[in-house]
Amino acid sequence: TDSVLILPHREVILENSKNSDSNSDILEQIFKEESDREWSGIFFKKEQVSLLNYLPNETVIFLDEPELIFDQLEKYSQQIEQAYQTKISELDLKPEINFQMEADLLKKNLLNSKRIEHQTLAAEADFNFRQQETVNFNSNLELLKDSLEDFKSKGFGTIIACDNVGQKQRLEELLGQAASHVFCDIGLLESGFIFPEINLAVLTDHQIFTRYLHRYKPPKFKEGIALSSYKSLTPGDYVVHIDFGIGKYYGLETLKVDGRKKEFLLLYYLNNDKLFVPLEEFNRVQKYVGKDGAPPLTRLGGPGWDKIKAQTKKGIKEIAQDLLKLYAERKTRPGFPYSADTVWQKQLEDSFIYQETEDQLKTIADVKADLEKPNPMDRLVCGDVGYGKTEVAIRAAFKVVLEGKQVAVLVPTTVLAFQHLNSFSERLRDFPVRIEMLSRFKTKKEQKAILEDLKAGKADIVIGTHRLLQKDVIFKELGLVIIDEEHRFGVVAKEKLKQLRHLVDALTLTATPIPRTMQLSLIGARDLSLINTPPKNRLPIQTEIIYFDENKIGEAITRELLRGGQVYFVHNRIQSIEQVCQLLKSMIPDLKIAIAHGQLPEKKLEQIMTDFYHQKYNCLLSTAIIESGLDIPTVNTIIINRAEHFGLADLYQLRGRVGRSYHKAYAYLIVPSFSSLNETARKRLKAIQQFSQLGSNFHLALKDLEIRGAGNLLGSKQHGFLEKVGVDMYFKLLEETIQELKGEKITPPLEVKVESELDIYIPTEFISDESTRIEIYTKLAQINNLSQLEELKTELQDRFGKLTIEVENLLNVTELKVLAKERLIEKVALKKDNLELEFAETKRFSRIELERITTAVSLPMEFRPEQKFKVVIKLEQDDSNQLEQTKNILLKI
Repeated sequence: TDSVLILPHREVILENSKNSDSNSDILEQIFKEESDREWSGIFFKKEQVSLLNYLPNETVIFLDEPELIFDQLEKYSQQIEQAYQTKISELDLKPEINFQMEADLLKKNLLNSKRIEHQTLAAEADFNFRQQETVNFNSNLELLKDSLEDFKSKGFGTIIACDNVGQKQRLEELLGQAASHVFCDIGLLESGFIFPEINLAVLTDHQIFTRYLHRYKPPKFKEGIALSSYKSLTPGDYVVHIDFGIGKYYGLETLKVDGRKKEFLLLYYLNNDKLFVPLEEFNRVQKYVGKDGAPPLTRLGGPGWDKIKAQTKKGIKEIAQDLLKLYAERKTRPGFPYSADTVWQKQLEDSFIYQETEDQLKTIADVKADLEKPNPMDRLVCGDVGYGKTEVAIRAAFKVVLEGKQVAVLVPTTVLAFQHLNSFSERLRDFPVRIEMLSRFKTKKEQKAILEDLKAGKADIVIGTHRLLQKDVIFKELGLVIIDEEHRFGVVAKEKLKQLRHLVDALTLTATPIPRTMQLSLIGARDLSLINTPPKNRLPIQTEIIYFDENKIGEAITRELLRGGQVYFVHNRIQSIEQVCQLLKSMIPDLKIAIAHGQLPEKKLEQIMTDFYHQKYNCLLSTAIIESGLDIPTVNTIIINRAEHFGLADLYQLRGRVGRSYHKAYAYLIVPSFSSLNETARKRLKAIQQFSQLGSNFHLALKDLEIRGAGNLLGSKQHGFLEKVGVDMYFKLLEETIQELKGEKITPPLEVKVESELDIYIPTEFISDESTRIEIYTKLAQINNLSQLEELKTELQDRFGKLTIEVENLLNVTELKVLAKERLIEKVALKKDNLELEFAETKRFSRIELERITTAVSLPMEFRPEQKFKVVIKLEQDDSNQLEQTKNILLKI
């Protein structure tokens, strides 16, 4: 070679003329350790430059949360300053701090650049664009090409938003050369538009091909779906592999194994050990949900993980025994079997002015079936706010009252007691049912009269707070206890509720499911009903995070008042609530505002609630006392001050106070500044904003668990075990332990392996997005029958276009797995011209069965009765499609 370019091994080079003995002495004094070399820059005069200086002038910079970026920049500068001061205190020389660009200058350069800013908080101003509509092309490609040429001649940039990769590829092929000056990308838009001011035209593929987008339908969240969609993996997430323990997910990797391509999950363990998880084992990997911060990684190859699982299982036995005892007591305790529905019951149900949802009807049927059994009911009804849980409770209460029994409705707050009194009274007003409310709203004299009537059996239904749990409350014949939001009661109250459950039927209602409660319901300690379907025409609540901006707040309140609605303003500090009241009045002088909080006299609070209910006020300024309370259809805007001080479940409950009618509802969460919030508060606010769709309470319950760690989910003893293995693994071990204690044999699910020389994976050309590929692999791993597989195949074709050969292979292999599993075959191996089938240990064959198989398959075969029964079949050499031939053989076995 003629020349060699040798790069310096340090960022800073001293010129020979300056490298005197004195300088060398100084440098030797400064850099005593190799690690000190990183500070060399502070002693040399350099021009202040940053990466921005090297970018082209027209570069667009994307700032994700600029406020946080500038806040971190300031903190970093302070850290550098402190480190600098510490370093020079050891020296005689005092060099200037000229080694980094000043934070203010860097911030100024960023703000002067072309940029796009992404902020979680709502923008301080709305921007209105004068746009023009685009035409529908009705599949006329010549008209489309003419329009694209017209846009080009006018100097317009053109974007075409396509629904999926398949549509994008199809459009680019059809447009040919005309697509060279058009930017096609994936994006869901309802319609296209033209912005003449900025020379931009945006079209959509469904306008081009006349395939109009269906309007979004709120999903029905089932337990499994909610979990899988919530747990989508992103690089950097901690995961738990059932066999190998806790690792860190780094993405998908495509590798060649035995000459064929396969896709793997790449996991990192302790000491940077790698584990490649093949796609057929994706279901053995779960996202880690447990403690806050990073859990310790497991060491691969040692007994550590098995030891942790064994310790956890041993510790779980205690809680498992308690659950089994509770379950056994429920089955053996005698209860009161109620009669089938009467004419009055039917009249009550026919008088319901709304259309019941499918889930609501199923839940009502479940509750009635429980009441008609000879064992006591203990059912948890879980549904989003406003999904009709109260109607379920009213119908159950009425059924019990018709048999001469009494009903106690326990609620955590007096406000909720007042709400339920209105709801029950309204629904049962045409029937001879006496309903009372026992709470601090009542005087001593009134309380005494109600207690006497309960004892004498004159009051049929009593609604109250923990006051109902006191010793002086005696029923003549209590039949049913309805508990609303049990998790909001104190420890003592919960113990009393547990005792009550032993005596009578119990129905628990909740809108914010505690994950443990959900899990216990699923393993049989408690019955569970889910109401996942929103009422007809119910709309999602638009949620915005804002600063305390008087204009924004005033605009939100005024907009609600102009459409004849009412507003909640939540300020959770009684000391300063009057000042907030005066501020709101100064902003909107004609605002009719009432103040409500827990320290008001009982009668006054009751009167304020009643007056607001009857629209004598149009704004209720209150503490969080309304959290699980008023159900007023005319209130469709809520503003929550200092939202960062509330828990996720609390915010969700507060937001659920609005949007109870068919009007669009708004929730504004006020924070001082996003940068001043800690990481937990930021995650919490982002979660409440993210999960604004109807029925998202399951997502939020799991998100809350992830944000706050396990908390006191299972008590301190179990908490440590849960952190070590994660929530999913913990409950898997709990279920196994319960099975063992019951004396049941634990049979692991049959997992079928298919060995083939074909490429079986999802290429990036077919689905480029990694998280979407994981979603599809996860769906494939969960398929149990051929109809599910056919649905997924249709979905893939619809979303991504024509299937590639690799994806076809993947679907065919999944089909073989389903067929093999039905026949207790745990391994299918395609080796050149041979097909090997290995059966599960539990599978036994009679002579008649073997003869039937031989006749049906009619190909040369060999039986190998080893520990696991094997069949080796010679495939037809002229049949190139081995997968199809294997499928036909399996169908005959």
